[in-house]
Amino acid sequence: MNRWLRLTLLGVGAMNSPRFAPAGLLLRWSGHRVVLDGGPGAEPPPGPLDAWLVTDEQAELRSALRRGASVHGVRIQAGDLRLGELRLRCVPVVHTSHPAYGYRIETAGPVVVRAPEFWEFPAWAAGADLMFAEAAAWGRPIRFRGGVGGHATVQAVAEQSVRHGVRRLVHAHIGRPSIRALDAGRRPPVGEWGVEGRTYSLRLGEKD
Repeated sequence: MNRWLRLTLLGVGAMNSPRFAPAGLLLRWSGHRVVLDGGPGAEPPPGPLDAWLVTDEQAELRSALRRGASVHGVRIQAGDLRLGELRLRCVPVVHTSHPAYGYRIETAGPVVVRAPEFWEFPAWAAGADLMFAEAAAWGRPIRFRGGVGGHATVQAVAEQSVRHGVRRLVHAHIGRPSIRALDAGRRPPVGEWGVEGRTYSLRLGEKD
């Protein structure tokens, strides 16, 4: 059995990004393939899928996601998924006025978290070996109208990741303020910028 979990960033953009495709992730393990979010320009390569999971079933891209998923014979959904010893847990995040989620990917060893959008750092991300996280805002948080949530800053996410024992942090939902910081050569205080097409590999059963 293939013991490697491979996670490829299909896109790293926040909504209406002028540069990046919509934030999305392709998970591959032992013949299984699962997509998380994505959208136009951030579709998986041809081939069967076990599932297409989303973090927001009311997202603006939901129609495009439904069309993309139907091509692969699946439907978009927010929910748990089990693939042998691999478990994807759909867990709520504080983000907006309607339900939104992240995913905690638990294996026989490493733990991966994908939480692309949140106002408050999710406590359930504690101890993750790898986290793909919010990066829409840079120095100032983005607050939604009516005080119903928003986007945490890269600095706040970095600080909270340390407090929660996250071992590797990837800022993979990059918004316009963070693009300006990136163009100015600024780097997150903790972690790294997500790069479209980059694959992260973890060996199941091993935890340093």
